[in-house]
Amino acid sequence: MDRTEIRVSGYGGQGVIMAGYIIGKGASLYDGLESTLNQAFGPEARGSACSSQVIIHDSKILYPYIRVPQIMIAMSQEAYTKFEPELDPNGKMLIDEDLVKPNPPRGKIRIYPIPSTRIAEDLGRKIVLNIVMLGFFSSICDDVVTPASMRKAVETSVPKGTEETNLKAFDTGFEYGEKLKKTMGQAPKAKAAKKETAPVSKAAPKTAPKKKSKASS
Repeated sequence: MDRTEIRVSGYGGQGVIMAGYIIGKGASLYDGLESTLNQAFGPEARGSACSSQVIIHDSKILYPYIRVPQIMIAMSQEAYTKFEPELDPNGKMLIDEDLVKPNPPRGKIRIYPIPSTRIAEDLGRKIVLNIVMLGFFSSICDDVVTPASMRKAVETSVPKGTEETNLKAFDTGFEYGEKLKKTMGQAPKAKAAKKETAPVSKAAPKTAPKKKSKASS
């Protein structure tokens, strides 16, 4: 596979770094790819914009920093505003639809929304919103890390005793993504306008002139 750059962003306390770690772990330990992880926090550790940078490649990664990410996950408005300009114009943007109000997409960017925080709250644990988002990522970006490897990475990364809750969060996010892909895939395509042609008028059939009858003498 080609070098894939991913930025996971949000605010401190949302599990942004853990999410990046799990993506890299799924790719490297269970899919046999190369991956790197870098992280960055704002001036305040909790509540400010933060991000993790993940790079995945099938060969050795010589430069471990993202340049133009093809995939971005945004879980807060501040993070979206700060990092969206660097997303590849052909990239994918995954957002928490309750926390991020995106601008009209640039170029051919595709925006994939999910109410990850709301889903986590419905599951009874708001803290698993990052795992819901990882399940969603596994569906939308299943050509980057296989869903089975992502699920295994979640199971082996979360605290002991919370595996069942986190796997349920992952599966819920994944199922949401599968339904969304079907919906987006069924969007009606614009039909080509029919060319209008001027009506062809048919010429009236010609009739032979009537012969004048000679007057009788």
